[in-house]
Amino acid sequence: MRVAGLGQCSLDHISVVDLFPREDTKNEVSEWTIQGGGPVATALVTLSRLGVGTTLMGLLSDDWTGNTIKDGLIEEGVGVDGLIVRKGGRSQTAFIVVNRRTAARTVFWQRPTLTPIMPEEVTGSFIEGCEFLLLDGLMADASIEAARLARAANIPVMLDGGRVRDKILDIAALSDYVVVSEEFAVELAGTPKGAIGELMKLKPRAVTITLGKRGSITKCGGDFFVQPAFSVDAVDTTGAGDVFHGGYIYGLLQNWNIRDTVRFASAAAALKCKKIGGRAGIAGLRETKDFLEIHGEQIQAGDPVL
Repeated sequence: MRVAGLGQCSLDHISVVDLFPREDTKNEVSEWTIQGGGPVATALVTLSRLGVGTTLMGLLSDDWTGNTIKDGLIEEGVGVDGLIVRKGGRSQTAFIVVNRRTAARTVFWQRPTLTPIMPEEVTGSFIEGCEFLLLDGLMADASIEAARLARAANIPVMLDGGRVRDKILDIAALSDYVVVSEEFAVELAGTPKGAIGELMKLKPRAVTITLGKRGSITKCGGDFFVQPAFSVDAVDTTGAGDVFHGGYIYGLLQNWNIRDTVRFASAAAALKCKKIGGRAGIAGLRETKDFLEIHGEQIQAGDPVL
């Protein structure tokens, strides 16, 4: 199996504080780490750790940040042939402040100072041999082209929607699975349930809204359900949604039914939160299944939705 992704790849500088600082003060941090990040990139790392082949089309420059991002992806087994490197700019970076008391994170980020990936740079060879395509919609025109190519090749598409951006609904209309944040849902329709109604009008196979520590809600055909979040000793929620997307795609590739798919994704996201950073806590398949069994959950064969 192989999954292609087109979207953000970042370098995250993550610090942990005991309390979010007031403006115009100096604060010592208790931990500092640098890890690769970005929604699509981290989801592909998740899939790679679960044993799935992956390939990323993302945008970098030839700076230290870009080289570090690329090296990290290679170490994780993510295919980098699709990376586009434009010289003389700055690659995407983020500074993330984690509140030790709540495990909540605040993200300050800058997109690449580069010309976005253009539609003509997205060719059929990028998705050739893939079973799935993941998009985050930041580079809208390139995402639309990739989604069109995938649909023409009968490759399912997932949209990871973090914010309502320009042309994001055009991408959603080309997606089979729309998995978005609560922030996206509120921006779109005022409430998560309202957003599900609006997104289902685009006729995807399923819509899921992630709600952080409150879990998620999903509509698939006539099935509507709530998946509670698993309880863990969380230290950092950075990347939890990205890992959720990776786990979700993994379940679909296994032909699990939608409830088992979302349950597995929720477990993967919960395990990530036990370590600082978006990547350090990403679990492998055995650890994730063991976690589900400990919580009295097992993946059962059911009616697939892929």
